[in-house]
Amino acid sequence: MKTVGVVIPIYNVEKYLRECLDSVVNQTYKNLQVVLVNDGSTDENSLNIAKEYTLKDERFIL
Repeated sequence: MKTVGVVIPIYNVEKYLRECLDSVVNQTYKNLQVVLVNDGSTDENSLNIAKEYTLKDERFIL
């Protein structure tokens, strides 16, 4: 099975980020590599949420 790469830009999206990342986690196609790109977020939690997912799932890279 081929690996599919997903790039998710992160800029002040703490309100929506968990929903987005959970959507990727719950895909039926599991051979994924997810690159999270922090684009200088100034909100309080976007970066922390992204880090949390990288610790829970090795397919996520920050």
